[in-house]
Amino acid sequence: MLALSWSPEYCRRRMRDPAARFQCSGEIGDFGFILHGLWPEAKGANYPQYCRAVGVLPRRSVSDNICLSPSPQLLQHQWAKHGSCMAATPDAYFAAARLLFEAIEFPDMARLSREPERGTPLTAATLAERFADLNDGLPAYAITVQTNSKGWLQELRICLGKDFKPRQCPAFTRRAPATAQIKIWRGR
Repeated sequence: MLALSWSPEYCRRRMRDPAARFQCSGEIGDFGFILHGLWPEAKGANYPQYCRAVGVLPRRSVSDNICLSPSPQLLQHQWAKHGSCMAATPDAYFAAARLLFEAIEFPDMARLSREPERGTPLTAATLAERFADLNDGLPAYAITVQTNSKGWLQELRICLGKDFKPRQCPAFTRRAPATAQIKIWRGR
């Protein structure tokens, strides 16, 4: 599963948080979707985790991927928790994640965020369809939308098979209902 976090929502209350400074302060720009992680496929709701002990990521791995996942702590965490189950090296894990992330065409999220203001409800299914429309070979049924308790977009997850091709998301995958109306925080 490829998990993509919506950075403006994550940063909404963290702009002055020193731990989130790189991602949320705006000093180097604003992020849209970022790579939360690439997770191994599972037969149930519990993904393989922490499959072996790993050391601290080399500086080069952090610098090569910091714009993909703008937090050294997140990069380290994803490598230890999920990458250790999928790849022999951090370079191999992040190369696969980067390739998948960079292959995605993203819709105009600012425009989508304004649709409810124009009287067109934005649902989880509609957002998944907008992504599918822009990405050949990525069907809407392979995309789940996650929101917080107030209906704000937090994350998109793309379900992948062992061959890294999109597949139907399993029933156990956490998601907003297809008809759930969602809101997209645009940031500052």
